[in-house]
Amino acid sequence: MTAIRAIVTDIEGTTSSISFVKDVLFPYARKRLPAYIETHADHADVQHWLHEAAKEAGFVEASRQEVIGLLLRWIDEDRKSTALKALQGMIWKDGYEAGEYRAHVYPEVAARLHAWRGDGLRLYVYSSGSVPAQKLLFRYSDAGDLTPLFAGYFDTEIGAKREKDSYVRIVEAIGERPEHVLFLSDVVEELDAAASAGLRTGWLLRSPLAVPAQPRHAAYTDFDAIQL
Repeated sequence: MTAIRAIVTDIEGTTSSISFVKDVLFPYARKRLPAYIETHADHADVQHWLHEAAKEAGFVEASRQEVIGLLLRWIDEDRKSTALKALQGMIWKDGYEAGEYRAHVYPEVAARLHAWRGDGLRLYVYSSGSVPAQKLLFRYSDAGDLTPLFAGYFDTEIGAKREKDSYVRIVEAIGERPEHVLFLSDVVEELDAAASAGLRTGWLLRSPLAVPAQPRHAAYTDFDAIQL
């Protein structure tokens, strides 16, 4: 079997529980987003992402309140908008730094990441959350600061997670051949896209009952079960 030299991992449902994002991070950002935008509207990065959100929605002209309403609706819809994710990440930063929560990682994940890194594998993250939000999650995880383990991070600015070309670009960015890269996710459509780009894939199904009899991808119930 071709040796794995790099691992690219998703976050939600893969390294961390979906409930942490859905039940902690999303409500935190939703509650604070209107006031955050009003008090940071003169910041260049906030202005940039508000403009990008309006452009994504097809607004020719929109008031700040209209864009805020749009963003709140997108949070409720779990829309994979790069602009929304960037703004959420700015709000989550305040919460992490204030100690209002710590990011969840599954019990075996930190030790397995350390082991892989110790074996010389390069580790990367690819998530729909913004790169700054990804770094915050791993810096303030309940297993400690895991950011030193990662060589790089990718978000939807490199492309949508269910599109083949996104994985082609990731492989090019890390300077590796696709057959030497393992992509881990709990979403089969993402794994299909990665496989179509030539990557090896691992399907994280945290419940043994969720593993189909004939999975389309190598299926694992946790990181310790992953065979390289």
